[in-house]
Amino acid sequence: MALVQPYVIDIMTLEEFQQRKSPEKLSPLLQALWHARQGNWPNAHDIAQDIYTREGAWIHAYLHRQEGDPSNASYWYRQAGRPPSQLTLEQEWEEIATELLARE
Repeated sequence: MALVQPYVIDIMTLEEFQQRKSPEKLSPLLQALWHARQGNWPNAHDIAQDIYTREGAWIHAYLHRQEGDPSNASYWYRQAGRPPSQLTLEQEWEEIATELLARE
């Protein structure tokens, strides 16, 4: 019996990810980042808050930083085991995406 994978298995570059028209067939982590990139903070946050991993906490931290809530972001950076980012929001988004894409 074949195992069906619900997410994209193909290796994707950062540029390909940035140019995607839809988050369909992406992992929840990448879906959250995709929505954040599109300016859809509520959808990104809804997805991220249901991911109980360090990577999910990192995205959650990024989203609260994007929102302008540094104390909430700090909490989530601690959950992710990372110091609060000193990068621009764009740079941090790319850092998260690059790391996640390398693992997919």
